[in-house]
Amino acid sequence: MSGDAPREVAAPARPRAPSLRLATLVYVRDGDRTLMLHRNARPDDTHYGKWNGLGGKFEPGESPEQCMRREVLEESGLTVEAAELKGILTFPDFDGEHDWYAFVYLVTRTSGELGPHPAEGSLRWVPTAELLGLTLWEGDRWFIPWLDRAGTFSAVFNYRGGRLVDHEVSFYPAG
Repeated sequence: MSGDAPREVAAPARPRAPSLRLATLVYVRDGDRTLMLHRNARPDDTHYGKWNGLGGKFEPGESPEQCMRREVLEESGLTVEAAELKGILTFPDFDGEHDWYAFVYLVTRTSGELGPHPAEGSLRWVPTAELLGLTLWEGDRWFIPWLDRAGTFSAVFNYRGGRLVDHEVSFYPAG
């Protein structure tokens, strides 16, 4: 045995674990049109230039339903009267920092009047049949049609550098 001091062995480098973010994504329908948010207000916005449903991050202690209702009211001035949870979307390491989990709702009845545009951009009623013609995230083109299916879905969309690289989905029957 030599008189050398014990060497410290460095632990192998582990990839950084992204933190989790919970959000809602809400598609408000009125007959054959859907309320969409054009994210055109802040060039530093990850979603800049894209069209999205309404929604946003959970506040501490909120349920998905509470977040959905609050976000729709804050962003549009409308009060949700009828909504259905349609699915859950997972976006691993979407922005290079966070895994995003979005609860997707379809709102079919609201009350109140459409308010001023939110800070993220401008609101517009778009014919539902024309949604896929908007500038959307690539994954949205997959799941927007699922809003009209009976039952719910759970999907994972993997993006790298802002591009969809793959996805997988499970469908669950209604009732």
